[in-house]
Amino acid sequence: MPSSPRPSSSVVASSPPPPGAGLDAGRLATALGGLREDLTAAEFTVDGLEERLGSVAVAALGREQPVPARRALRRADPAGTLAALFLLGDDVPRRAVDAALPGTGTDGVVRLGLVEAAGHGPDDAVRARVDLSPHAATDAAGPVTWWLASDLAELTTGRPLAADHVLGAGGASLTLAQVTVRTPVDRVLDLGTGCGIQALHAARHAGRVVATDVSVRALGFAAFNVGLNLPAGAAGPGAAPVELREGSMLDPVAGEVFDLVVSNPPFVITPRGAGAGVPDYEYRDGGRAGDDLVRDLVTGVGAVLAPGGVAQLLGNWEHRRGEAWDERVGAWLDAAGLDGWVVQREVLDPAQYAETWIRDGGTTPEREPREWAAAYEAWLDDFAARDVEAVGFGLVTLRRPLTGTPTLRRVEERTGSVRQPLGGHLAASLAAHDWLAARDDAALAAERLVVAGDVTEERFHTPGAADPNVVLLRQGDGFGRAVRASTGLAALVGASDGELGVGQLVGAIAALFEVPADELAAELLPAVRGLVRDGFLAPADLRS
Repeated sequence: MPSSPRPSSSVVASSPPPPGAGLDAGRLATALGGLREDLTAAEFTVDGLEERLGSVAVAALGREQPVPARRALRRADPAGTLAALFLLGDDVPRRAVDAALPGTGTDGVVRLGLVEAAGHGPDDAVRARVDLSPHAATDAAGPVTWWLASDLAELTTGRPLAADHVLGAGGASLTLAQVTVRTPVDRVLDLGTGCGIQALHAARHAGRVVATDVSVRALGFAAFNVGLNLPAGAAGPGAAPVELREGSMLDPVAGEVFDLVVSNPPFVITPRGAGAGVPDYEYRDGGRAGDDLVRDLVTGVGAVLAPGGVAQLLGNWEHRRGEAWDERVGAWLDAAGLDGWVVQREVLDPAQYAETWIRDGGTTPEREPREWAAAYEAWLDDFAARDVEAVGFGLVTLRRPLTGTPTLRRVEERTGSVRQPLGGHLAASLAAHDWLAARDDAALAAERLVVAGDVTEERFHTPGAADPNVVLLRQGDGFGRAVRASTGLAALVGASDGELGVGQLVGAIAALFEVPADELAAELLPAVRGLVRDGFLAPADLRS
């Protein structure tokens, strides 16, 4: 077996079967139980690695940069051995693996399909066949710690990815997990589960989870990860059963309904046609032209939503010449017939987009200059054919109304930093929308409101002026919004302590400013609605 680092090649080797393949359910469950105990005892966790390698090295590994970790690695330590084996792709002596995983041993992880061994001698090399990484995150339901198996990344293989590559916890997956509403529900659908990370998150607050994918290999990895992290027979929170189904998009669940649908779909806009010469990757390419896949999911997911059910998905959409992006995506919401909220988080020009996804597949201009240039040309030709000037990325939240017709249609751009996890904020905003929809202006004026604890006020003065010429209300939570407030609105927010109703405050401020109360109410009530919707203000009755 050749020593690490692995040689570069433009030919992608055939993918190994997913871990656990070939073992019956009983033997697999037993093996995973032993592996779980070994990984825990070895402190092969994010915290354990940060303690041994340092936060800088761990963060660099997340960017697929191994040098800091190699400098800090202590191979004699079990966690260090496992990091070298699974995270860096190094050859490790059999005796070191046996010491790091004493209950499972090298033979056990070979049977699980996690590694391959050159021989049975203590100094014979053992090499990872798949990536097995510790994972830690915080969603709206709290912190989690797991281990996730996926295919080896370019960092360890030194070559482009295979077409059936199964991705681990990528940036988009982490984003979706953090923005998902975690209200306890009965049934959750994870559409396009990949390695199963969204299903694991959903199992913490659902009665049952159905996870689908078009990739048989992805479902194999998901089954392994569910078995490793959610032991069979476990009871209580975080142990909802997960059912895995093969199929494309909504086909495997036709005729069923769910309370929550989460999806990180294969949304990447990829050049199509035999002449494009761009590889299709199952984890990111849905086989559709342009952004048709995202459009069809937005307009079609309502078929599997129960009344009050929520769908949250990530997606790309094209900015086409002569057509505003928000009008184009807004038309998808109209066609869906659901409450809809789209937040555009990032915009790339065609060249930036092409570079991002060519690199994502493991092709680099330094290692494969001809392949890089050909793919780049194909992407730019594809965008030019549809007059695409930019590509947006963001979050789509959809909801089937409990009764009646949709009342929420919101399409906006928020490209600044946000405070994650965002799922709780989104849930509160949806609840605030419903609260406002049930109240006309007269009813709103009768309500008592309080200022959210994360809201601050900023005042800007011209030098020498007694009064500020700009007042900003700034949100520390959620999207971190800043609202420019009039003097009257700033006064109302400052006095919103839950003691007096909105109408009473408007009357008092109108008397102070010597303006008609009805005119001030016409100015302030729409602004108050916006502040309640976005979490700056909240009903006092709901805070008590």
